[in-house]
Amino acid sequence: MLVGVLRPLLAACGLVMLRVASAVHFNYNNGFYYQEVGDGNSNGEIYFNGVRLLVESPQSSVSATRGGSAILPCHFHYEPELNAPRRTRVKWSWAPAAAARPAPAETEVMVAVGDRHRSYGGYRGRVRLRRSAPGDMSLVIDELRLNDAGRYRCEVIDGLEDESVTVELEMRGVVFPYHSDKGRYHFNFLAAQRACREQDATLATFDQLFAAWEEGLDWCNAGWLADGTAQYPITAPRAGCGGTDLAPGVRSYGPRHPLLHRFDAFCFSASVKGSVYFLQHPTKLNFTEAARACSEDSGAVAKVGQLYAAWRLAGLDRCDAGWLADGSVRYPIVKARANCGPPEPGVRTFGFPPRHQKFGVYCYR
Repeated sequence: MLVGVLRPLLAACGLVMLRVASAVHFNYNNGFYYQEVGDGNSNGEIYFNGVRLLVESPQSSVSATRGGSAILPCHFHYEPELNAPRRTRVKWSWAPAAAARPAPAETEVMVAVGDRHRSYGGYRGRVRLRRSAPGDMSLVIDELRLNDAGRYRCEVIDGLEDESVTVELEMRGVVFPYHSDKGRYHFNFLAAQRACREQDATLATFDQLFAAWEEGLDWCNAGWLADGTAQYPITAPRAGCGGTDLAPGVRSYGPRHPLLHRFDAFCFSASVKGSVYFLQHPTKLNFTEAARACSEDSGAVAKVGQLYAAWRLAGLDRCDAGWLADGSVRYPIVKARANCGPPEPGVRTFGFPPRHQKFGVYCYR
């Protein structure tokens, strides 16, 4: 009876009956959906629709700047192509680029079915699907934030079929070492996260630190990274920094206990929406006076991450030491010159001098 009912229905859908049977099962294999009907005698009949769902992206990674927009490409199609569109569901989710141990669960970004969609959390109101052509499920993210960086997964669901592709979102920025005003090696993992966040930055990933090492970053103090490891970059091997027998590279202590172990931090900062500038003032200022002067100029004392981003991404070059929000005194040099520190570009630091001493100030507005 069941076979008699199914036969005309299957024929109308263009499916092919292979054997005669009675019990219905559903299976999925190698990207093909098929229906199997069995009769209790281990005989079955399988109906293949011969259609495969493919989900692809022409880019494995996308680079963007904070405050701007990014398009994460994702396209799906069928082989062979269908004569009529099917109702599909797409889900975009996010995970850190270098996941800590244990790997955290993915965070939902957006779910869309037909013309309806829903975004979640901090992505609400900032994400949409591009839909520039049939099958285009590319994710558009506006007003990019520093913590938007990571690995995004585009998952397309059609009935029992479920295919996905991942795209990495990288933020263009700068890695800088950071330590406590109490001295070296005072941060556990949580304190390092907090310290970077307070300086308008995040803990750097290994890929970000490795890229900074390739660009010349050399630092002999170990710092926390986003994956819970402690590492440091060396371009000029020397005693006390892994020894002279080791080749240049990123040295690693491996995963460390997030509460018990203490290191510095490697922070990552990207471009800022406002501007960082050295305040023109007739006199030098102590820290309290510097904060008041920036406020009177409709700004605030700049954070360390903001100064690094302005130096690296906006070309801020100033041979004047100035207060920053954490109580440190620094100045940015793009073109090295006499009486402005070492012969290489960089952000020079005076450390954390007593706050009654007089310097200039870098403001952010």
